Amino acid sequence: MDRIFIRDLALRCIIGTQDFERREKQDVVINIELDLELRTAGMSDNVADTVDYKGLKKKVLALVENSRFNLVEALAEAIAGLALEDPRVERARVTVEKPGALRFARSVGVEVERGR
Repeated sequence: MDRIFIRDLALRCIIGTQDFERREKQDVVINIELDLELRTAGMSDNVADTVDYKGLKKKVLALVENSRFNLVEALAEAIAGLALEDPRVERARVTVEKPGALRFARSVGVEVERGR
């Protein structure tokens, strides 16, 4: 299986369960991996034969920046759902990290993997 990835997408959103987390947007770092067959796109050199990852990034951006999830788990699940909207994607792996969420830790995050 081939793979498309988006790495270290740095966005801001309201996320968390504490009152102070609900007032101001916080940083999140998102990584997305899409498993799919890329042979046709590789041979045709035609963007119509692959996933529009710029379009996916725009959808993720809109979702994240307008979201108000309590849990990074819920945000990751929603992003995986967006990735699977393209029927060519067989599997989506999404990591959402929240830098500085724990004292003495660079970040805290979750990874979800969803398939058809």
